[in-house]
Amino acid sequence: MVDQRGIDDQRSLLDARTAAARLGVDVRTLYAYAARGLVRSRPGPHGRRHLYDPDDIDRLLVRKRARAGHGAVAAAALRFGEPVLDSAITALGEGDIRYRGHALSRLVADGVGFERVAELLWSGALPARVQPWTALPLPWSRLRAVLQAPGAAIPRLAWVASWIGLAHGAALEDDAIAGARALVATLAMALAWPPVPSRGRGSTPTVAERCAWALGCAEHPRKRAAIELALVVSADHELNASAFGVRVAASTGADLAASVAAGLHVMSGPRHGAASRLLEQLLERAGAPSRVPALVRERLRLGERIPGFGHPIYPAGDPRVPPLLACARAMAPRSQRWLTLESLLRAMAERGRDAPNLDAGLVAITIACGLPPGTATGLFALGRTAGWIAHALEQRAAGFILRPRARYVGP
Repeated sequence: MVDQRGIDDQRSLLDARTAAARLGVDVRTLYAYAARGLVRSRPGPHGRRHLYDPDDIDRLLVRKRARAGHGAVAAAALRFGEPVLDSAITALGEGDIRYRGHALSRLVADGVGFERVAELLWSGALPARVQPWTALPLPWSRLRAVLQAPGAAIPRLAWVASWIGLAHGAALEDDAIAGARALVATLAMALAWPPVPSRGRGSTPTVAERCAWALGCAEHPRKRAAIELALVVSADHELNASAFGVRVAASTGADLAASVAAGLHVMSGPRHGAASRLLEQLLERAGAPSRVPALVRERLRLGERIPGFGHPIYPAGDPRVPPLLACARAMAPRSQRWLTLESLLRAMAERGRDAPNLDAGLVAITIACGLPPGTATGLFALGRTAGWIAHALEQRAAGFILRPRARYVGP
């Protein structure tokens, strides 16, 4: 359904006859669309009949053509094009992102923790407090061989998510929200090896605390706060590739653990969650801050993109990045990796190139915290589990299977 907030500019609104003609339907059908919330309308001045929002008419027309088999329109919609699904979870804007109507910038400024943000995404209401999230019992010693194997964090988390589904999948479905809490808390323990068991000063640890323990920085409050921030800003980003994969899985009736595992596998690609590792490799190749300008100049001359910069939705800059960079800089890191990253940020800005995106912001946090390469990808994936679960629950409620058609172009 469309956003039902007010329509202020009456000059651009369409009367019923014009709106119906643009859609290729009669006026009664237009009224039915408005009654279902698919098109916004408002009374005209001086008692005139209702006027209709042309943007809603155009969006509905794209969907109508796609459903009618207009393959080119449907295909374009899957490439950063028109919306293809209704969702009430996250709204994207150039200046800010909104989780269930709450501005991300405000949530960050107010210090809202990851658990509260996750439950906001799942329920639609921001809780004043949340009950402790208890991790599931897993045979960690039996998982040692896989978790100690060299490799990226995302395959490790995907493997643990699949194990959770095997061992606890049915139990997670008894209460979806309680199951979601346990699923995410358990994945946090597997972020690094060896996983740290639940412990604390008489209380159940938060997800950020579990991460800090797993990553060896539990005794540093500022690092724990930086990890919390990374999880919150990563929590959801509308219908990206991994969220769509989760919704496809959930639409088939897959359990929560299987749906999250699907999202993790989609995220493992270098054009999505693993993009931060490409940035880290670029910094490793540069080696020293003084070598960054020449490296950037050469890559740009060859037409190669710089990983960690640019986002098609945010031409003016990713709104998730400023709080991450501010947090990282406040820790005043002086390592070689940090100085090399700062040199890269300056080199791109001086050339008027793309602004840094979430990958660069997460890498900045992990470097400032002194965490090993690859950690940014793991924090991104763990934070995003909150949004994936929200999408899985929303798709279940929608009650239909996601099965787009292909436009055959073969012999």
